[in-house]
Amino acid sequence: MTRTRRTAAVLAATTALFAAGATAPAVARPGTAAASCYGGAVSLTYRYSAAAVEFGTYTTTSRCSDINIKLSSSATGFLDACVVFVDHTSLCNHDNTYSTFGPQWATVATDVKDGTRFKLRVHAYDTDAQVVPFQLAF
Repeated sequence: MTRTRRTAAVLAATTALFAAGATAPAVARPGTAAASCYGGAVSLTYRYSAAAVEFGTYTTTSRCSDINIKLSSSATGFLDACVVFVDHTSLCNHDNTYSTFGPQWATVATDVKDGTRFKLRVHAYDTDAQVVPFQLAF
């Protein structure tokens, strides 16, 4: 088969596939996975409390492989947060410790299986954190 005939055959087959309703394969671009993960983020607001405040129960999805948090750019102060995997324990992950989070996306729990139920436990890093809007992606 000559090069021209092969090209014509490939074009004919491709045209037939598209006519039958096939779609072109998606081309992955850098940052696409992160965008879809963060694009599904839940917006929440922490209000100062002397005791820790829990948000959830949520269930992880295939959209993200981690549980991520990001404080709003308008937030004053920082938040301490941890994840409680409710079907397994009433304690925080990472040996029941909190980590401090700010205005950049950061991971609260890594490599979490899809379908895992969890709560986010939050407390103020300091008294500047009176009303703190934030996002949670999972």
